[in-house]
Amino acid sequence: MRMLTIKKCFLLVALSMSAGISCTKLDEEVYDKLLVTDVKFTAKDVVPIMAPAYSAFRDIFFGWDGVFDASEDVSDLAVTPNRIGIGWGDYYITLHQHTWNSATSDVEAIWSYVYTAISTTNKAIYDLEQIENLTDKQKYINELRALRATYYYILLDYYRNVPIVTDYDLPAGFLPEQSTGQQVYDFIMKELTESVNDLSEINDGTTYGRMTKWAAKMTLAKMYLNSGVFIGVNKWDEALAQVNDIINSEKFQLADNYKDPFLNDNAESVEEILSIPYDEVKAGGSYYPYKTLHPASQATFKMTGAPWGGTGMIPQFINTYDPADKRLGIYLGGPQVDANNKPIIVDGAQLNYTNYMGSVNAAMPTEGYRMVKYEIRKGLNGNQGNDAPFYRYTDALMIKAECLLRKGDADGAAAIVTQIRGRDFNDATKAEVTGAQLAGGSTYQYGTYENGSITRLEGGADIQYGRFLDELAWEFIGEARRRQDLIRFGVFTTKSWLSHTPQDAHVKIFPIPFSARNTNSKLQQNPGY
Repeated sequence: MRMLTIKKCFLLVALSMSAGISCTKLDEEVYDKLLVTDVKFTAKDVVPIMAPAYSAFRDIFFGWDGVFDASEDVSDLAVTPNRIGIGWGDYYITLHQHTWNSATSDVEAIWSYVYTAISTTNKAIYDLEQIENLTDKQKYINELRALRATYYYILLDYYRNVPIVTDYDLPAGFLPEQSTGQQVYDFIMKELTESVNDLSEINDGTTYGRMTKWAAKMTLAKMYLNSGVFIGVNKWDEALAQVNDIINSEKFQLADNYKDPFLNDNAESVEEILSIPYDEVKAGGSYYPYKTLHPASQATFKMTGAPWGGTGMIPQFINTYDPADKRLGIYLGGPQVDANNKPIIVDGAQLNYTNYMGSVNAAMPTEGYRMVKYEIRKGLNGNQGNDAPFYRYTDALMIKAECLLRKGDADGAAAIVTQIRGRDFNDATKAEVTGAQLAGGSTYQYGTYENGSITRLEGGADIQYGRFLDELAWEFIGEARRRQDLIRFGVFTTKSWLSHTPQDAHVKIFPIPFSARNTNSKLQQNPGY
């Protein structure tokens, strides 16, 4: 059992130091941003120094147009269409159709969020270095180096060719040089491998939400897992070694129920390897319930404000589920009721979420199922307080399964996937999956879709390891990773879904944002933009 009060002690420092500054100006220069005036720090200031470096993670994940939106809305799982009578659409359709440019909001926002986090982390490292006679100083610094490397992993994933900035004490007007994707990759690996063995192996309230040895190994595993995409060299053995260390540590386990890691009070989750802590009052997290639910669904959860009715699930994806899969319970579909189990009536009829979408340019407010994977507290007032599981144990298991599959041990992969699926089906035979199935094609019926029908069928039978890709979708929907998985499995620029059709390969990474190039003349635009 984690010591939740200790966890909250570190968290509350982070939240109090970031209260009121969660919004980030997208046009500001952050490389040499001064965060506090010069002060003389002592050993008692270690937590206040480090906390802002962690709290910056909140905007990256659940900030407006952060990686949660960018990963889900560009994928084959979810879409934010133009809703008749409500609105939305606009640049969300651009994300869906992969026609973004350097000024698109998500392109700008993720860059700004992550570089602000890096600048904050550099400041924390600088301040720690100034403290005299600090016991375990290098351990604290290495913890922040691993955190910063994780931030750079996000930049590498989305932009590839980015500046590497590690110093805080920079001259006025400093403009960093742009590094290649290979250079960024090498930097991240160096930072992680030099720091990982100095990090804590403890998994309790004292390390909750912080970079432990196991969290750093997850970033290493992700780097190796995607190295074929990042640098053109597959490193399945190396990824497997990292997650084997995590699994063999016996520090983590599968939750009994799929929903457990996403409950409103989820800090006790046995799956947590690295969570991003939120607090509904001091630092609210996801606005997704408001973004996705019809305004009338306010009555279901007694929300203090009406939702905005935007994002829905793509019917082609919902149709891939086995009806017996309990993970379907993370969606609202069909006739809706209020908190007292009474029908919600809208315009004389019961509110009904349909597994149907007419067009991304003109969708009715009730079209598309709504994801409620992150538990919505009754009486929600503003953003949710659920902590976001950035890395969880199921992810480590699925990385192992994927590596085994790609190395030729399909049956070994199937044993792991079957173990995970065991909690999702009442019938054990439904949970079982074979190696041949995982190595086969996807059940997703890819192709353009309009008015409830596929207008040009492409199917998914030709996707290598397509069934495993399906398993990733069913397990990790809503965890800000689908974009990366689609790219790694070769689907992102080769298949159609809803009104998305394949674009050129350059869209696998975002362009360098307009505001970044406008303030730094050394930055060259990514190819294809």
